[in-house]
Amino acid sequence: MSTYTLRIAPSLLSADFARLGEEVRAVIAAGADLIHFDVMDNHYVPNLTVGPMVCQAIRPHCQTAEGRPVPIDVHLMVQPVDALIPMFAEAGASLITFHPEASLHVDRTLQLIRSLGMKAGLALNPATPMHLIDHVMDRLDLVLLMSVNPGFGGQAFIESSLPKIELLRKRIDTTGRDIWLEVDGGVNTRNIRRIVAAGANTVVAGSAVFTGGDYVRSIEALRAEAAGGRT
Repeated sequence: MSTYTLRIAPSLLSADFARLGEEVRAVIAAGADLIHFDVMDNHYVPNLTVGPMVCQAIRPHCQTAEGRPVPIDVHLMVQPVDALIPMFAEAGASLITFHPEASLHVDRTLQLIRSLGMKAGLALNPATPMHLIDHVMDRLDLVLLMSVNPGFGGQAFIESSLPKIELLRKRIDTTGRDIWLEVDGGVNTRNIRRIVAAGANTVVAGSAVFTGGDYVRSIEALRAEAAGGRT
């Protein structure tokens, strides 16, 4: 990669939901670049989490001490997706990523997201073929590679994701566009260097940030390890 900017997006799936606003403020103060907001419907994935009302509730907390807005990175693990997109736009989402298997018309869904002023992304599960992004690259701001099967936090990183990250990086680079390559699932200090070396520039970290309670130390440790993998 010619330029390198690592974005760390703590996943609220691992936060303390009894004090969610406080958790959001704490990870932003600790250096988070984005807030990752996982939406699960107990249909597309076997879990049920949060919706637009919670997104709207955390929006006022998503800013730095200086007042700079911090983006909310919404990952829709739901089916169907289109009806929820305007709701999340109104709730304050900055980016919306969805799974191509969950939309009947992927191009139309991407157009809808961008028409509402948000960045648009596609999420690829471990067994989802990469060619599904080929004909919509001009509409993508982000590709999210799942390095676990979606539905639950705390899973172990699937090692076969690494060559897939490399191939996605090559695909993205051929477009000449600034498309983020985000990796979600089992990211920690033991593997983030290899993930970044393979081509990711945005990582979702749940347990690796929230476990232990020292968010500054956790995020700094991830950045320090990742620095060895940048090119």
